[in-house]
Amino acid sequence: MPGNGQAVTRRTEARSGEGPAPVLSRGVVMLFAVACGAAVANVYFSQPLLVTMGHDLAMSPALVGSVVTLTHVGYGLGLFFLVPLGDVADRRRLVVAQLLLLVVALAVVAAAHAAAILLMGMAATGLLAVVTQTLVAFAAALAPPAGRGRVVGLVTSGVVVGILLARTASGLMADLAGWRSVYLASASLTALLALVLYRALPRRCDAPPTTLRYGQLLRSTITLFARERLLRLRALFGLLIFAAFSTLWSSVALPLSDAPYFLPHSAIGALGLIGVAGALAATVAGRLNDRGLSRRTTGIALALLAGSWLPLAFTRSSLWALVVGVILLDLAVQAVHVTNQTLIYALYPDAGSRLIGGYMVFYSIGSATGALAATSLYTVAGWGAVCALGAGFSGVGLVLWAFTRHRTPAPLPPRCLLPARVEGSR
Repeated sequence: MPGNGQAVTRRTEARSGEGPAPVLSRGVVMLFAVACGAAVANVYFSQPLLVTMGHDLAMSPALVGSVVTLTHVGYGLGLFFLVPLGDVADRRRLVVAQLLLLVVALAVVAAAHAAAILLMGMAATGLLAVVTQTLVAFAAALAPPAGRGRVVGLVTSGVVVGILLARTASGLMADLAGWRSVYLASASLTALLALVLYRALPRRCDAPPTTLRYGQLLRSTITLFARERLLRLRALFGLLIFAAFSTLWSSVALPLSDAPYFLPHSAIGALGLIGVAGALAATVAGRLNDRGLSRRTTGIALALLAGSWLPLAFTRSSLWALVVGVILLDLAVQAVHVTNQTLIYALYPDAGSRLIGGYMVFYSIGSATGALAATSLYTVAGWGAVCALGAGFSGVGLVLWAFTRHRTPAPLPPRCLLPARVEGSR
């Protein structure tokens, strides 16, 4: 097992002249990706298990539904209250501490014999699963500016795989050994990853430490959004693409479980395997960003996203149309997502955790909006209306890009965010 600091295979001088910058080996970048995928999967494990959980713990349907809600609420709170700590704390220690606490939360879920304990454990699991975004910011900080898009793309591909395979994996494990085995297995894997990351990650990053107190740190996240037009624009793109993403994935099981298909849950869950193609888009988009093609990548991806709803509209008559639509949608969403993260991190590398954490809050808002609107609309108007909703979110994103692409300045060289400026003073 590698020792501390072996995550850095060689060192080069940063282009900004700030001293040596670490260059990550591909193996360690893949370790970041695996850890991100394993952590974020905990947010989605419960979705195919809700009925079984409810029967086991004698929970009402409304209470069972709150399992997913509380997990996402915890994740949203963690994005704002925990992820920014990466800008003031040793990220290596922060990652390991969050992973170990996540092990405890997962163990509580696995051992829960009362609804209240399960709900508390799920909320804590969501809160601590934001270690995913701490890892993304950490990887971006360790990457050289010229290769940052590639690194962010590879790490994000792990997130994509974790999200899409979580439902499939949890459903299969629950069928074999019960729903509690899912969380016991995840706790074991998380503990192992904590040990490996503790040994593999460098003890410190070359970025200068931020001296803000915790309250100032949280306020500075809001200040950054008020100051930076690019950050606001990219956060809005994030909200729209994940609203479209959630519109599909929160409702696609409904037409597939109905006539003419009547597919079982395991077959519907396997649909997530198709979406793994989005991981390819994440890596390609990262490389395109390194070549300065972020605007073009965003426009093409948003056009693909809007176009994906045409084949998706024929889901009831053709599973092949569904497959094509899913591939196009996931490719587009991940391409825009990686572009967003790469661009906003470059604004202030020393505030990377705050930038990514704040951006991901918009991701959560978009996901929740798409899920709520899609499931409600399907009940009253059917699958065609859901596709129109998804196309609407996608179309708004494309129009926004068309109107802002010439007015949005190209990203400036990385800047240093001084504490006085963070608090809004000039």
